Amino acid sequence: MRSLIRRRARIDRPDPAPSRLAYRVQRLLLTPLFHSILRVGIPAFLLAFGAGWLMRNETLREDLMAEVLAIRTSIENRPEFMVAAMAITGASEELIEDIHEVVPIDFPITSFALDLDAMRDVVLGLDAVADVDLSIQAAGILAVDIVERTPAVVWQTRQTLEILDAEGHRVGPIESRAAHAALPLVAGEGGDRAVPEALRLLAMADELEGRVIGLQRMGARRWDVVLTEDQRILLPETGAELALARVMALDAAQELFDRDISAVDMRLPDRPTIRLNPDALDALWDIRGLSTIRSDQ
Repeated sequence: MRSLIRRRARIDRPDPAPSRLAYRVQRLLLTPLFHSILRVGIPAFLLAFGAGWLMRNETLREDLMAEVLAIRTSIENRPEFMVAAMAITGASEELIEDIHEVVPIDFPITSFALDLDAMRDVVLGLDAVADVDLSIQAAGILAVDIVERTPAVVWQTRQTLEILDAEGHRVGPIESRAAHAALPLVAGEGGDRAVPEALRLLAMADELEGRVIGLQRMGARRWDVVLTEDQRILLPETGAELALARVMALDAAQELFDRDISAVDMRLPDRPTIRLNPDALDALWDIRGLSTIRSDQ
């Protein structure tokens, strides 16, 4: 008898495993070296080949450079990139003129032609400028924000009169003392290097009620306080503020500078010395009966 179950015909299926050649090709495609050649090697070769061909063709190269330059120029000269004016804030009229002189710009000019870092270095080179910030505003304005040095003292040398700030930095020359009479006077070699100390001493000497003319640097190492009536306070090289405080206390107690003296010498703090004027010294010797002895000598 025949079986009622129909047998399935046997089907020959292909082997799913790749051939040896296909396997090697797939492995090659997966290697990092092959990926690097595809990503870098071939584009670099094409680029080098194109550049070499372009370099050999002079006419095409010049045309290409001219086209690139024209495109760049058209972009740079667009209205949104143009700077029409310069606005300077925080500076005096004299300093504004100096800035225009050291940074001459013909407006309008494209912002791509402005080297703000180089311009900042040039403006900082001016004596009166402590700091500067440059920026291009949306309205096509080159904004120059200046921090100007504040004059603190007039420094007198043998040749010139100059204004210094509180740190001793040069602000600029002046022609006469009268133009800046409100500023205290500092004189002598090396005075510019000791301005902070000079300002502290001048603040202490305010108690002398207008007697102070200024400070004179002696030997580039110490100060003399110059007063009216040809009076002086000779301060030591070190501890000048303490020595001046002692003189101020003595004047407050004894009205020292209302007397006929020429100087208070504090160069030896342990041995302060008061010098009398010649007339006062003669009068003192007369009182003590020493005038005859002096004449005999």
